[in-house]
Amino acid sequence: MNAALIALRAIVLREALRFVRQRGRFVAALVRPLIWLLVFAAGFRAALGLSITPPYQTYITYEVYIVPGLCGMIALFNGMQSSLSLVYDREMGSMRLLLTSPLPRWWLLFCRLLASTAISILQTYCFLAVAAAFGIQLPVWGYVAVLPTLVVAGIMLGALGLALSSLIRQLENFAGVMNFVIFPMFFLSTALYPLWKMAESSTLLRDICALNPFTHAVELIRFALYGQFNGPALGWTVLAGAVFLGLAFWGYDPARGLLRRKG
Repeated sequence: MNAALIALRAIVLREALRFVRQRGRFVAALVRPLIWLLVFAAGFRAALGLSITPPYQTYITYEVYIVPGLCGMIALFNGMQSSLSLVYDREMGSMRLLLTSPLPRWWLLFCRLLASTAISILQTYCFLAVAAAFGIQLPVWGYVAVLPTLVVAGIMLGALGLALSSLIRQLENFAGVMNFVIFPMFFLSTALYPLWKMAESSTLLRDICALNPFTHAVELIRFALYGQFNGPALGWTVLAGAVFLGLAFWGYDPARGLLRRKG
């Protein structure tokens, strides 16, 4: 147990130091959702009318609606950024050195996942603070209640990035995989528009959005920001996270996974 905690501390500290030194990564994590909040929302406000849907008790502005989706965007992009760093570490050899530790491989990967999730939560709270400065006011207790949901969503999306990193052989392939995963997950979700709005266009697209695990992560965050519990969203997010985590452990298992075939 003592060795496992030492490994957890070392991995989290390493990722924290890497994040501190990569200031552009922090700025990009804030600029991306702020552009959606301040620029795109201004154009979509008139085109996308919103009805009173849970957890909202009254009509809201479009900027208020997309804040939970933008929190999910931060976790999603951070999960992909984490997978990029894993591919880089594998090419440089530091990842292989880490996985030769006598500690269980699944624990080392889980420590890496926890470190990525912690960074994602920090970025999300910074974004919420900036959004509040621009007039997007949320219930005070929501900032506290959302923390557990950010952990669950961050682990689920980080596990997805971890699983993808076992598929990517070279850094050059990362951009294609990222575009293939991130943008469909983000746009085919409730991050930018509710399900009923998508149903007006296509029932099939509405069903795809409903099955998208990112949708449930966003709804979990949305309800928590207003002090409400969303059981189905929590169940689907935890289930998806368990599947992605299982795939990641399998992919990094040299006896059965993809790394064995890569040599």
